[in-house]
Amino acid sequence: MKFEHLIEVNDLLNPLSDTISHQQLWRGLVLRAESPKLFVPHLDEAEISSRTDAGFSRRLRYGDVVIEDNVVLHEPYVVRYNVPAQKDISASSLTMTIEMPQPERLYVRFQYDDGHDAATDAANAMYDDFRRSAYQESDIDTIRVLRELASQGRLDSALN
Repeated sequence: MKFEHLIEVNDLLNPLSDTISHQQLWRGLVLRAESPKLFVPHLDEAEISSRTDAGFSRRLRYGDVVIEDNVVLHEPYVVRYNVPAQKDISASSLTMTIEMPQPERLYVRFQYDDGHDAATDAANAMYDDFRRSAYQESDIDTIRVLRELASQGRLDSALN
């Protein structure tokens, strides 16, 4: 299943809506990767196992399920999660890209790829519809949390 969608971050037509800066959005997307428990309430444990200049590796635990992945950072626009095949989990990826068609008009494009071929996608069509909906809701929630963190000033300083 390949799936992508776009979420508007700053609604410039709504005067009651606070805008966040590109730098705040970038910091928020990196924070989502570094501290995923802020964004995923059902995540039991998250640990960064190693770092490089280009990103880091993580170990995530959801109950008895453990997932190891790699996060690649292309500052200041792209955060990419790569999940290698492991146990019952096939290789997959999520790419979050900041798009800025004009100053202060920010979007995040979410691109999912579960690595399956067209035949597998056809067999899983009903399940994939559910996954697309769940991914989209999770991504909307991610932007909501980022906006809350920005309003609290938690995305104003450089990441450590």
